Amino acid sequence: MSAQLRHDRPSRGGWLGWLVALVALIAIAASSVTLERGRAGLDISDVSVGTTPATLYRKPGEAGPLVVIAHGFAGSRQLMQAYSLTLARSGYTVLAFDFEGHGRNPVPMSGDVTSIDGTTALLVAETRRVISAGRELAPDAGGVALLGHSMATDILVRAAIAERDAGTPVEAVVAISMFSEAVTATLPRRLLAVSGEWETRLREVALADLRMVQPDATEGETATAGDVTRRVVVAPGVEHVGVLFSATALSETRDWLDAAFERQSAAAPVLPGLWILLLMAGIVGLFRPLVALLPEAATVPAQVSARRFWVSILLPAVAVPLVAVALYVPFLPVLVADYLVIHLALYGLAQLTLLRVWTAKGLAVSVPAVLLLAIWGTAVFGLAMDRYAASFLPNAERLAIIAALAVGTVPVMIADSFVSGAGRGSWWRRIAARVAVMLSLAGAAAQDPERLMFLFLILPVLVLFYLVHGLMGRWVARRSGPLSAGLGLGLCLAWALGVSFPLFSAP
Repeated sequence: MSAQLRHDRPSRGGWLGWLVALVALIAIAASSVTLERGRAGLDISDVSVGTTPATLYRKPGEAGPLVVIAHGFAGSRQLMQAYSLTLARSGYTVLAFDFEGHGRNPVPMSGDVTSIDGTTALLVAETRRVISAGRELAPDAGGVALLGHSMATDILVRAAIAERDAGTPVEAVVAISMFSEAVTATLPRRLLAVSGEWETRLREVALADLRMVQPDATEGETATAGDVTRRVVVAPGVEHVGVLFSATALSETRDWLDAAFERQSAAAPVLPGLWILLLMAGIVGLFRPLVALLPEAATVPAQVSARRFWVSILLPAVAVPLVAVALYVPFLPVLVADYLVIHLALYGLAQLTLLRVWTAKGLAVSVPAVLLLAIWGTAVFGLAMDRYAASFLPNAERLAIIAALAVGTVPVMIADSFVSGAGRGSWWRRIAARVAVMLSLAGAAAQDPERLMFLFLILPVLVLFYLVHGLMGRWVARRSGPLSAGLGLGLCLAWALGVSFPLFSAP
């Protein structure tokens, strides 16, 4: 009877694998066709403004006003595509660019990040160079508008004021998730502020800026005083990233610019958000039947006892930040990447030692498993991300950084594979182990906020990584062992961090 059961399992597993593959392929095909439809009929070309990489979006036969689009901190041109495509399809000429240190811009951010005359001034100057280049690329555009998210809102407000003072005024500014101390009762002259419903603090800032013009104005209203027009809008049900894909935010932006330039657009907004999620789900889903083709591990590691589990996650979480912060000396041109190498390497090695992995027997590495996970999690996943969602393909400047990060990410992900039970551990163990890593990074940032405050921005990246790549790693660990999964995941994490965070050259 047991022999019969063992015989039946591969058959059922085979059918399930084919079904998963079919569903995943349908998801990939449907989402890809829909996402490409948003780009269809547009001329989309990469251009350079000095060393600044940019993308020009135009609808053939249209010469609408120029809209310069800028991303937020740790963002890229790709992250702003919903706005770029929506406006280009409405006849606007769109020029989106990567700030210094971001995306595929080879020049690091520099200057004093705490001073308006430091990093901010350099980014304002870069923005103005892009605006000037945009005017040359589209001499018949008939006006200029600026649109930016988060960090870029302050840069664009200051750039708009500088352009006005130089005699080359900007007709309108759209500030998404805005915070800028440069806003006054009279400048910018025409400003739309869009915030996500869950961005409580930024909503308060936008409302205060609106009430500079009309003290009793409220969200959803347009205030006018003299030649100043200002509007504040809330995009329902979204946060700091979701606002970039909100139908409300996109429609309000297009309508605001139409009013500023006395135009009327008929094209519907491009809404890629759910299709991007479906595409990523399809890519992850298609990975599962591929794992079934990998060689099976000869032995299954023994499960970690409850006592050893808690010791191995709590002791490093407390001790590593204390040691790593004391040892930290910057040596990489990426914000906090050098600290991450130290912290994650110490954390992973400490955890592996506490788990006694070094004395375990029967450990083996499956090269095909490592390669499949690493290639699927970087190249396949990355190509889709890079085209539709966010910069994920590194330029030459980032390859060495990815290699350095792997010194820390590989040990910590190998440890994660063992402590979480080689893909067989309970869900609460996986969550507890990963929360401990994030709490240890938060603890380090709390110890030295002046140098390490940007660690807090890594936490959402880690959450996404654990949800997406962690699931793929779990499948590999169950099939080919924790060492193979940990190596593959470590390489994927180094890649994800290396392409996400800005290059920075200290003053």
